[in-house]
Amino acid sequence: MSGEHNERLMVGDVKKFAEDARKMVNSQEFSDVKFVIGEERRNIYGHRCLLASRCEVFRVMFADHEQRGKDTTMYPFVLQDTNPDVFLSMLEYIYTSCVTLDVHTAIDVLAMSVGYALGELTKLCEKYICDSLSINSASEAIQAAVTYSLDDLGQTCLAFIEDNTSEVVKTKGFHELSDTALGVILQSDRLALDEPDLLEAVRDWATVNSVVVGKPVAEVAEKVIGHVRLPLLVPDELSRVEQDNKDQLVPVEQISFTWKFHAMKTPEAGNPIFRLRRGTVDREHHKVLPKKADK
Repeated sequence: MSGEHNERLMVGDVKKFAEDARKMVNSQEFSDVKFVIGEERRNIYGHRCLLASRCEVFRVMFADHEQRGKDTTMYPFVLQDTNPDVFLSMLEYIYTSCVTLDVHTAIDVLAMSVGYALGELTKLCEKYICDSLSINSASEAIQAAVTYSLDDLGQTCLAFIEDNTSEVVKTKGFHELSDTALGVILQSDRLALDEPDLLEAVRDWATVNSVVVGKPVAEVAEKVIGHVRLPLLVPDELSRVEQDNKDQLVPVEQISFTWKFHAMKTPEAGNPIFRLRRGTVDREHHKVLPKKADK
C-alpha cells in the first residue's frame, strides 16, 4: 500500500515540555550528580543522563569520574570559580533549550556556553546581547566577541560603537578593554569622533590600565597607539601632541613620520593612518587624503 512506510516526526507541545523539564533544573529528586559551585559552595543538583546527552563536556566529565571509581552522588564536582546563577542558566538551557537572560549575566552565560561547547546557547546569548546593546554594555560585549572569536557579535558591537563613539569612550567598560579589542575599534574608518578626541580617549584608557597593571603608559599602549591617525591633524595640533607627550604615549617615530607627511604632502599609498574617519572634522590638508568614510 502506498504511504505504508511514510514515517514522519510529529511534534508535540514543545513549550509544555520545556515548562515540565524546567522543574527538573536543580531538583534533588531523582538527581544522581551534585555540583558544589562558587566561593559560597552552593549545592546544585543534576541528572547525568540528560546532561551527558546534551553536552559533550559533561559526558567526558562523568566518564572520567567513573574511570576513577567515584560515585557522583557521593563525590560532587567542585567548581569554585563558577558563578552559581550563571551555571543554573546553562542548566536551564540544557534541560529546556531555553534560557532566561538579563543584562547582568548574559555575557557570563555566553562565556560559559563557549567553555561547555554549547553552540546554540552561544547564539541565544549573542542575540540577547545584540538586542540589548547600550552605551554602557557595548565595550564589554565587543570584548567578549574578540575573546571568543564571535565575528557576528563583534560586527554588531562595532557598528554600535561607531554610531555612539563619543559616549562609549567615556565608559568604564571602554577603559577595561584589552589592547586587542581596542585595536579592533581603532582600525575602524567609521568611528564618529575626531582624531584629537580619539587620541585623548586612548590616553585615558592607557592611563587607567597603567595603574592597574603597574606598567608605563607607553608600554601599555604600544600595540594600539599606531592605530591613531596623526596625519589627520594640522601642524598646530601635532605640536600640541608633542608638548603633551610627557607620558611618551605617542612614540617619537610616529610623530616624526607625521611631520614628514606635512612637509611632503604625499600620503603613503595603502597606509590606513591616512584615511579619514566618519567623525573626522574637515581640515585644509585633507584634500590630499583618501575620501572620508560614508556616513
